[in-house]
Amino acid sequence: MGLSVIDLQPYLRWREDSLAQTAAAAAAADGSEESSKEFNGLVEMELNDEGLRSSCENVATCLRETGALVVKDPRCSSKDNDEFLDMMERYFGQSDALKRKQERPDLHYQVGVTPEGVEMPRCAVDKELQQMMQTLPADARPHMPTGPDPKWRYMWRVGPRPSKTNFQELNSEPVVPEGFPEWVELMNGWGHKMISAVEIVAEMAAIGFGLPRTSFTSMMANGPHLLAPTGSNLSKYNELGYVFAGYHYDLNFLTIHGRSRFPGLFIWLKDGHKVPVKVPEGCLLLQAGKQLEWLTGGECAAGMHEVVVSENTQEAIKAARNSDRSLWRVSSTTFAHIASDAVLQPLGHFAAAAGAHQYTPIHAGDFVEAELAAINLKR
Repeated sequence: MGLSVIDLQPYLRWREDSLAQTAAAAAAADGSEESSKEFNGLVEMELNDEGLRSSCENVATCLRETGALVVKDPRCSSKDNDEFLDMMERYFGQSDALKRKQERPDLHYQVGVTPEGVEMPRCAVDKELQQMMQTLPADARPHMPTGPDPKWRYMWRVGPRPSKTNFQELNSEPVVPEGFPEWVELMNGWGHKMISAVEIVAEMAAIGFGLPRTSFTSMMANGPHLLAPTGSNLSKYNELGYVFAGYHYDLNFLTIHGRSRFPGLFIWLKDGHKVPVKVPEGCLLLQAGKQLEWLTGGECAAGMHEVVVSENTQEAIKAARNSDRSLWRVSSTTFAHIASDAVLQPLGHFAAAAGAHQYTPIHAGDFVEAELAAINLKR
């Protein structure tokens, strides 16, 4: 995809060693037995390793200049991703009636299942976005959908939620479908690994941007993070150019994707270049979301993307049919959020960015609810 792969392991090793040393020093000073976990997010550790600092700057540069990056996290294995995809293929392969038992429109579809034909793609409702689409070269122009997205999605909350919040609908209890005894363990396991990878990228990005290490992660604490796989029925919808997810940005902080078994995801880099996504084996793709754009005063623009049936998708459909495999295209997607009650506004030196005045302070929860209303998820 023309994006360099950033290995997170060296930073993970430095971070673990530094936190352990800091915790040990604190325990020796006051006699307590506090763990290094309690220091994560509280201690500002000095990063003197030039190689690691360069890697952090590379993360920041990728987000600023392209809106996307590819990482390799040793904690997130291909086996984990495959087990997740296997289960979600079985779930989406059920009847519509069974799946709709997990539908929660009263909670803005932020937990449970969102059926096909509900979510409106951003490009179908945003006039400014439509005008911007027309400025792109013909070979990089997105497909224009004719109605709601025909994809299904499952929202599974990841991690703790705040004990008190003004945005309860965004922080509701998870919904567990019947007939999947492995569901909770597998969803929590993969979801936590994906969010952990985002947290490391967020720390590295903060360092690379010249901000305190925990600038982003402290705002992510108790956020409404969601493991949010989509299911697209390729046995039903498989015509070339068919749009499953219309051209849009993500409203959250950072989005992270594992590998899908079917091509079809296209992303636009900040320069307008359209790129078909092919995540390398054992790697993860991240895209900037609208909340990151807000916190950086517009310097890190939210990444645009769509999911359509391409020639490569059709080739993969043929191969799956020949192998008697599932024809549900499942995305291994997780949305990392800023906490609902936190205030979105340009941080540190980003407050002086040229376009920072456009990003006025707003509670993350208010921002999310407005975005959900625009795409027909908040009724």
